[in-house]
Amino acid sequence: MASKEQQLTDMLEPTVEALGFELWGVEYLSQGRHSVLRIYIEGENGITVDDCAAVSEQVGSVLDVEDPITGEYTLEVSSPGMDRLLFKLDQYPGYVGEMVELRLRSAFEGRRRYKGVLQGIEGDDVVLRVDNHEYLLPHGAIEKARIQHRV
Repeated sequence: MASKEQQLTDMLEPTVEALGFELWGVEYLSQGRHSVLRIYIEGENGITVDDCAAVSEQVGSVLDVEDPITGEYTLEVSSPGMDRLLFKLDQYPGYVGEMVELRLRSAFEGRRRYKGVLQGIEGDDVVLRVDNHEYLLPHGAIEKARIQHRV
């Protein structure tokens, strides 16, 4: 996870948890004057629009006080959804057997993108089966991971 996203996660997690939700992950997309801070929350009974609004209000107050982001940005609060991103290593075991799409920070065996069935984790590695080959991909090398639910 990028250091800015980790800083934001550490700052915002206590606020989200105090509201009774899990901070699933944080994405910070720095796009010049149109940056986006996207916060994903999870709850025992799912997430409603009112839940997102309540978290947005509280997190917005924390961000106003701490001011970790220079310049203008849009704050979005959302549920992770069906095709959810995976941010933390401990989120992977719940999706063993699911199709996962991974993008690495740099090429491994000549490629950055992998799409296959999640086999599990071994230490700090994500085990992914692509066709008939298993890859052990270091979690720290993963830029983005998303569950691909079949319809």
